[in-house]
Amino acid sequence: MEIWNSERKILDFVALGTSPFSIVAHHNKFFAQIRAAFTQGAYYPALTGACALGERILNHLVIDLRDNFKSTPEYKTVYRKKSFDDWSKAVDVLTAWKVLEKNVATLFKKLEVQRQRSIHFNLKIVSNLRDESLASIQLLRDIIAQQFSGYEGQSWVIPGTRGHRFFKKEYEGDPFLECYFFPQSPLVGINFAMRFDPNAGWIFYDYDDYGSKSLLDEEFRDQFNDRNHSQLTPTEEKYRISK
Repeated sequence: MEIWNSERKILDFVALGTSPFSIVAHHNKFFAQIRAAFTQGAYYPALTGACALGERILNHLVIDLRDNFKSTPEYKTVYRKKSFDDWSKAVDVLTAWKVLEKNVATLFKKLEVQRQRSIHFNLKIVSNLRDESLASIQLLRDIIAQQFSGYEGQSWVIPGTRGHRFFKKEYEGDPFLECYFFPQSPLVGINFAMRFDPNAGWIFYDYDDYGSKSLLDEEFRDQFNDRNHSQLTPTEEKYRISK
């Protein structure tokens, strides 16, 4: 028996493109639900879901990080509010705090336009629902990918390391990374090792002491890329580290 609307579902799935992987678990869960709605032909729920998740992310960024910026003039405009539906103000505040990655502010403002068009009465949305939904999902995808994933192009990532991503030294203490990335990122040296456990997931091992010399980011990159695998940390319990 032919699967109902199979050709349309395939076309919709292909149109969505790749799915981003966020360091924040609920981003992945909710984005998967939005994609599922779209491929089922539920374009309006997918559209409003993308806008709602975008607003949720924006709210979390301001609320989670604002206490780190009490000395800034922007703080007094956001410290009392429990939620923000004025996207432009929230984006401008996060931009002033240098939280948002390059282009992410623009992506948020484009998604805000989609939100206003979809939530408020607009007959044009109905006649062009699939395209409006797809555009919103793709904007949200790019926001998550550029702000919350681990790709090399992010400003805080040391470029050129093979197989792993490391944070630049200048970003130690960065409020955004301290909130979202560092709690889930092990502190390791050049010769760290990994082992996958079916129950515990990835386990990291590393030496306690690499000496007192501090490496520049470029030196760390080169030494990591050229490391001798015979010198990697043994995957023994005494070398096990916690995140």
